[in-house]
Amino acid sequence: MTSDPREVLGRPARPADFTLRYGEHPDQVADVRLAAVAGAPLVLFIHGGFWRSEWDRTHVGPLAADLADRGYAVATVEFRRTGQPGGGWPGTFSDVASAAVAVPDLLAKEIAHRGLRPVSVAPPILAGHSAGGHLALWYAAVAPDAVGGVVALAPVADLARAHELDLDDGAVADLLGGSPDGVPEAYAAADPMRNLPSNVRTVIVHGSDDPIVPVELSRAFCRLARRAGDDTTLVELAGVEHFAVIDPLSAAWPAVLAAFGTVTRGEAEADD
Repeated sequence: MTSDPREVLGRPARPADFTLRYGEHPDQVADVRLAAVAGAPLVLFIHGGFWRSEWDRTHVGPLAADLADRGYAVATVEFRRTGQPGGGWPGTFSDVASAAVAVPDLLAKEIAHRGLRPVSVAPPILAGHSAGGHLALWYAAVAPDAVGGVVALAPVADLARAHELDLDDGAVADLLGGSPDGVPEAYAAADPMRNLPSNVRTVIVHGSDDPIVPVELSRAFCRLARRAGDDTTLVELAGVEHFAVIDPLSAAWPAVLAAFGTVTRGEAEADD
């Protein structure tokens, strides 16, 4: 365990085994870390950073490496973000959708070409942290048949409320191009709260002491998802902040691993 929660953002991780390109833009790529076992389930992981260009997939390297060491094949997805040409609505979303479709097939072909251990690529587990958790929830709702389950870590699960709270100084408005009143069509399409049920098994892990993405967003999403008939679980971790859920050295990490076990192997869910 480390004293500075943000230390994980700059911590070195073992390099990816290789990188796949799912589009022509430099950021339309995914870094792949493979497990040492055959038939490992595929996790597509979407990083956080409030959809902004300042943050990229590098900071989830420790998470991806640890999951790979525990028997998962992990592809950390990059995408165009706000502050870049094509980022925001709808480019960020179309990138995630393209990656979710293309990366499993690209990975299967690359593994066959290299003669590596096979990976169970379809349907992949979709996972993400913070803004990436939002994108995972969003894609599961719009393409449920393409997703084997969702693990969302401290997700921005309610865009309208996140805009109201002015999270990260207008991050949602920057993503969608305005307020819910100004661009209602974008919110209707992009907000997971407005696209339920997803019919995808989902586990959300969120710290009760998260000052960056308040846990109230996950509580509200889970209540609404259950009312809509979804199999959605909230694992709320007392005393946990925003970055512990992506840090393999944190006390929160066993709960994260249990969430992946729930959606990949049908293990018993944790109590809320």
